[in-house]
Amino acid sequence: MSGYCTRVTTVHLGGHDYRIRSLSDRQQFADPLGRAAKAGISSANWSLFGQLWPSGRLLAEAMSEFDIAGKRILELGCGLGLSSLVLTRRGADVTATDHHPLAEVFLSHNAGLNGIGIPHYHDLQWAVPDTDLGRFELIIASDVLYERDHAALLTALCERHAQPKSEIVITDPGRGNSGSFTRALALQGFSMEETRSRFDANDRPPFRGRLLHYRRG
Repeated sequence: MSGYCTRVTTVHLGGHDYRIRSLSDRQQFADPLGRAAKAGISSANWSLFGQLWPSGRLLAEAMSEFDIAGKRILELGCGLGLSSLVLTRRGADVTATDHHPLAEVFLSHNAGLNGIGIPHYHDLQWAVPDTDLGRFELIIASDVLYERDHAALLTALCERHAQPKSEIVITDPGRGNSGSFTRALALQGFSMEETRSRFDANDRPPFRGRLLHYRRG
């Protein structure tokens, strides 16, 4: 990609190898058209979408075997698109969303690298109601609770887009904001089960990864 250094990493999930193009480091920033300012993304945060984070791998691993039958699926903050690609390969009805100006480009490229159809993509701002998106039986996201106000934004978003009978799956590295998110979802009728999971082969109990599985109905 012009103006950026990238690398391709192979991730093995669900019996398949996924080749994922990412930014080579967290200092990558090239924005001649001023899209960062328009999207409200600082130069310090610009490259975060383009990293293959441990929580993203954990979510994709979970989606490689999750029950998806009959479910319309929404991924929030898809970034490089790994989980949506896993679901697309499995034949799921998935909509990948993000608000980073480069997310759709990387998602499309990574779909091509793996010979997978490009998942439906939707530019979604969490704080702005979107009447065109509809409702879903499964909402998924990885490491999205990294700011204190994100819990409130995401619970409002889930209220707008979760079906009465639905599930929400969030993978989180333990940033400390999941408690308020869980309490807010409980007011919407969701119960939660937490599973601690390895981030890598060197991880030892108690594992750093947290898979938060919410159910309603």
